[in-house]
Amino acid sequence: MFQEITCPGLPAKWINAWLAAVGATVLDHRICLRWTRGEKITAVLSSDKIDPVDALVESWPHKAVLDDLPIARNWTKDTQQMKRNVSINVFRRRVQLARTHPQSWTLSSTMTDLCVDKNGNVEHAPFDPPVPKGVTLHDRLISLQEELDISEVRVLDSLMGYATRVKRNGLGFDQTRLGSLSDDTDKLTDPIVETLAFFGLSMFSVRGNGIDQRLDRAVNTGKRQRGWRSSSPRQNFLRFHWPAWSQPLNFAGIDALMDIWNPACKSTWERLGVHAGWNSVKFSPTATADTTRAFGSERL
Repeated sequence: MFQEITCPGLPAKWINAWLAAVGATVLDHRICLRWTRGEKITAVLSSDKIDPVDALVESWPHKAVLDDLPIARNWTKDTQQMKRNVSINVFRRRVQLARTHPQSWTLSSTMTDLCVDKNGNVEHAPFDPPVPKGVTLHDRLISLQEELDISEVRVLDSLMGYATRVKRNGLGFDQTRLGSLSDDTDKLTDPIVETLAFFGLSMFSVRGNGIDQRLDRAVNTGKRQRGWRSSSPRQNFLRFHWPAWSQPLNFAGIDALMDIWNPACKSTWERLGVHAGWNSVKFSPTATADTTRAFGSERL
């Protein structure tokens, strides 16, 4: 029996929720995703012969799985520790050993040696922003699980938008985690949404843009993650663009749609089943010393 659930806790305009909905299809390939129409566009998860919530609970990555991710700080005895600043040699060794690993995308969706920073270290993806004290993306992911007792009720609460947030920075780019700018309000995140969003990153590899930074410093840092593009020919910075579609798609269908969907060519949207789209808006720091990273959204 075909079963589906509408998820008001995963509105399409919220970038982390959109990534989380995509991540649900990655985490369990039995799940398909579509988006409602109307004023508030939200995710609809569906599956054949199993409730999508039950499917997510069955497929939830437990500690042993997360500890074995190739981006772990300490992965195997044959690899060096991978801190926030990653040398080319350390990264390449990880890539060599992770080629046949089912989660090898955790490396290709977070870092690239096709572009290096001013210190010669590999560049990180926009969805792997820096945080204080050199905490890695994997550290952040593990920290989320410490506050999470996975169950059908807990997953359902997040999908419905009822879940209580915890004092965690999450993956480090969710604008809704930020409290009042006038005080020291704790950052609050939903571990379910953040964990699913992490797996949603598997669709979005990062690479170099083929531009020699020494010759053209006006162009961005030299890295480019899938889905990030200029909103206009005159714009010299990149924004993430994402769509909402009407037909239930599994992870492979979403992957194909992201290949052919052009946010600038709205005449093709209807043919692809796309009925809405957004681009990211970067958080503006309140001071030069403010290291906060976050992305909001703007309707296309």
